[in-house]
Amino acid sequence: MTDTALLTALIEPEAKALGFDLVRVKMTGGKSDPTLQVMAERPDTRQLTIDDCSALSHRISDRLDEEEAAGRDPIPEAYRLEVSSPGIDRPLTRLRDYADWQGHEARIRLHEPQDGRKQLTGDLAGVENDRITVDLGSHGQVTIGFDQIDHAKLTMTDRLIAATAPLSTEGADEFEELPEDAQAEDNH
Repeated sequence: MTDTALLTALIEPEAKALGFDLVRVKMTGGKSDPTLQVMAERPDTRQLTIDDCSALSHRISDRLDEEEAAGRDPIPEAYRLEVSSPGIDRPLTRLRDYADWQGHEARIRLHEPQDGRKQLTGDLAGVENDRITVDLGSHGQVTIGFDQIDHAKLTMTDRLIAATAPLSTEGADEFEELPEDAQAEDNH
């Protein structure tokens, strides 16, 4: 099994060197399609551009190659590297995420049920120390410890979409014409 804490310790300085905050490091895909998924963001925009993703991907690849060359390969099997922005319905992985996204709806899965519920869906209502309050609407508010959370993510809502408008939509409707010989190769 891959040591995610070790990978995070190796990857976080590479993200910081580029001025990014690391959001999540996770291995997905199991044995059939192992994928190292890295999510990061610029602290000021909470997004990454394609160029940002490329730069971080290269730094991570170089760092992991150094580890492998030194006989300390943290992922001994073949794997894919996927670097991305956390997206609109982002995972909430850090305590500060719950404060930063206060007022937005989240789906939170707990390690163990609390008051008969293992999943909470509601608006993030506040953070105090390591305790998070979630407004469950007609079911009232519930306060949970950060350590009780198995995983959580924001829920796609119109309010969230408005709050996470892209940095730029320039070029979003453009496409590149391939030369005819390249088109012919794509059809084979």
